Amino acid sequence: MSIERELQKHTSVCELCGSEDNLGVYTVPPATQESEKDSIYICATCSGQINDPETMDANHWRCLNDSMWSTVPAVQVVAWRMLNRLKAEGWPQDLLDMLYLDEETKEWAEATGEGIDPDDVVKHLDSNGAVLQAGDTVVLIKDLNVKGGGFTAKRGTAVRNISLVHDNPEQIEGKVSGQQIVILTQYVKKN
Repeated sequence: MSIERELQKHTSVCELCGSEDNLGVYTVPPATQESEKDSIYICATCSGQINDPETMDANHWRCLNDSMWSTVPAVQVVAWRMLNRLKAEGWPQDLLDMLYLDEETKEWAEATGEGIDPDDVVKHLDSNGAVLQAGDTVVLIKDLNVKGGGFTAKRGTAVRNISLVHDNPEQIEGKVSGQQIVILTQYVKKN
């Protein structure tokens, strides 16, 4: 049975605004495959505004005052994300303050980065202040003694495909001389 038919068993209207027209399945990111658990049944208006924030009409989303109380986690996630997008309007903040999401649903809602304060995002900066991202290539600007490795990583050594230490903005990881090591960001520059 199709996902759309499964969702129609529970509702015949948009799960966000209650519209009865132009309904379809919306798979809630980061899910990529349609499944009943990861999808909601919504109208073309809601879908269009979710996918293209430039077309967003804040008054349309006052419907979230009702739909945020849905028992369906996917509906709660979309309501939370839309309220965060509209926070600057004022009224969505009041609804966000009332909205309760269990831990698993909250993690799902935050999985796309929506609603996370940019000041809370951990940024890894090189010695020149350039933002480092996973997969970047950096160059060592100082000879580094590798503890436990028994060698010195020489200045000018390129470290390709770095990974970020998520809980410490001053550390990255990369392979030098075939060995995975932790490197302080103050000793590298982005290539």
